[in-house]
Amino acid sequence: MADISGRPEPLECPPRQQPTPVLSMNERLRIAIAAAGLTLNSVAQEVGVDPKTVARWITQDRTPHPRHRRAAAALVRAEETYLWPALVTEKAAQSAAAAELVTLYPYRGAVPGVLWMLLAEAAQHSIDVLAFAGLFLWDGHPDLPVLLATKAKAGTRIRIALGDPDSQALRLRGEEEGIHEALSARVRISLTYLRQAMETPGVEVRLHGTTLYNSIYRFDDQVLVNSHAYGAPAAQSPVLHIRYLPGGRLFSHYVTRLNVSGTRLSN
Repeated sequence: MADISGRPEPLECPPRQQPTPVLSMNERLRIAIAAAGLTLNSVAQEVGVDPKTVARWITQDRTPHPRHRRAAAALVRAEETYLWPALVTEKAAQSAAAAELVTLYPYRGAVPGVLWMLLAEAAQHSIDVLAFAGLFLWDGHPDLPVLLATKAKAGTRIRIALGDPDSQALRLRGEEEGIHEALSARVRISLTYLRQAMETPGVEVRLHGTTLYNSIYRFDDQVLVNSHAYGAPAAQSPVLHIRYLPGGRLFSHYVTRLNVSGTRLSN
């Protein structure tokens, strides 16, 4: 593996640490409300509380009354233990794997466009991207490279690994998808979009020659996994939205795969 200057260089990182499941603010609830197309006022009206109460659930990480908690969770279609991790008991943690899967999207375009930016904006510790080109990110969200640079300046670790345009793995993937040299061109376009971010300390962009079975996009304790199927573009393949929960194994399974790929993007 080499950096974009062509120098062979292993990607080193500190010893892996368990991702922080709880933030000072309830970012999970904020993201869930926005992803559901709701507002503080609409949630308050549906649940039967004052909008200021809903705001305190987010800004002060208050845990609602059980009746309001159940109503809010149902409204945003999320588990109570995900929105308020403090509710997780030891017994519940042992069966958390089933609750790790937020949702399954049948193809990448079914992922709400706003979700990518919401997750990136909420991340405070790590944003990791492992893909061949990932061009849809910068095409669909032109402000994302600037956001990544801003996050890096604030201390968020940004790790991006894209396919080496000259690698055998990328050439083979291009042939399998029937787009041939176009895949290498997409990588080069992504690198052009990322040029400004790459000039920011804390943003690492690397090239890899790895055969990928999934594209992985990690934002702190949440990860979007875009599966790859032979002969089909990643855009036509399913996406898993997974979140870290104590006792679960799906999140750690895919984060560990980042290490196995040789990119060492995870903590």
